[in-house]
Amino acid sequence: MVRIGLLGIVALALLPGAALAQMHGQHGSEAACEEPALRCATKVTPAFGPDGTLWLVWMAGGQVSVASSQDAGRSFSAPVQVTTKRLNLDWGPDARPKIVVDRKGGIALAFSIFRDEAFNGQVLYTRSADGGKSFAELKPITANNESQRFEALALDQDGTVFAAWLDKRNRVPAKEAGQKYEGAGLFFASSRDGGATYTEAALARDNTCECCRLGLTFAAPGRPAVIFRNIFDGGVRDQAVMTFTDVSNPGEIHRVSNDDWQINACPHHGPSLTIAPNGTYHVVWYTNGKARKGLFYAHSRDEGRTFSAPMALGQPGRNPTRPYVLAGATGTVMAWKEFDGEKTSVQMTISRDDGETWSPPKTISSTTDTSDHPLLISSGRQTYLSWMTKADGYRLTAIEDQP
Repeated sequence: MVRIGLLGIVALALLPGAALAQMHGQHGSEAACEEPALRCATKVTPAFGPDGTLWLVWMAGGQVSVASSQDAGRSFSAPVQVTTKRLNLDWGPDARPKIVVDRKGGIALAFSIFRDEAFNGQVLYTRSADGGKSFAELKPITANNESQRFEALALDQDGTVFAAWLDKRNRVPAKEAGQKYEGAGLFFASSRDGGATYTEAALARDNTCECCRLGLTFAAPGRPAVIFRNIFDGGVRDQAVMTFTDVSNPGEIHRVSNDDWQINACPHHGPSLTIAPNGTYHVVWYTNGKARKGLFYAHSRDEGRTFSAPMALGQPGRNPTRPYVLAGATGTVMAWKEFDGEKTSVQMTISRDDGETWSPPKTISSTTDTSDHPLLISSGRQTYLSWMTKADGYRLTAIEDQP
């Protein structure tokens, strides 16, 4: 446990300056704003329901709450608290509550808490069967008492909820056997009842990097796909993609690029994955490797087996961070943050030809105060930037409306 704590401390020292400042700012702003209200939120995650309703789940004041909007984020319903008491919510840079909304209006949520001061976590889940009016009692996604963090949820066409997370249960038997154990295991489970119950947790891949967000989506009905930072030979922590053969059986892993980032600590800077209707995998990630440094994009037209040459994103002098990619109805959009010394801006670019060419990057939003990561979300007909800032609150900006 001491070693985990030290790794976490080392990770903070390795964060880029703006990212480290943002992490401290988020944690500090949470302490200064004790209410569970949206205005106090540090992490806000959106999801569109099948009827076009925008749902938000957020962390504030040590609690998790939800609200909905019928007018694309201009106004919201009265918040409903998911939690009944203040929790030690996972405040790490890549942590946030997750939400999916099914065709029947059922809402599945998941988030993680810290169980101790060594950053050992527990993933909790719940479900609303009455359109977000109330939520079931919180339950752990697995009965295992080791650390689980960095959960991700994805919704299949048939309503199946697929969950993946990083899990440290295998470190105990390794230690008992006198063996070295690196990283964490990529575990998963699925729910056929809208997130009310989940199957027993299963291992997809052991010895992955233990502290970066996962990118999760469906490549086809019944076939989840996840991007994660894997630990390759020599302690190299580069991105990898795995496509499941079905919700119960993991597939082979394929390396996204050879960045040669050899590090024995936690980057806290995970990737993003989207899969276009034609099957193209689009990925974005951060690296500080020997081969390349910064944000990069690549695509795959063979289900993630091989990827195009990495394309750099952003202006290196402005500390580009937190990339996100989403294939929507009118094109594939990428967004990320940059800091020019005075303000943080969200940059975006669009490809209308499946990732072959991209529009010149442009600023879509900015702030002079702390902010959440930029997220992209689609209503099916429109792609939006979802962004929470301390100064201006929650913003939902239509991408295609930008000149």
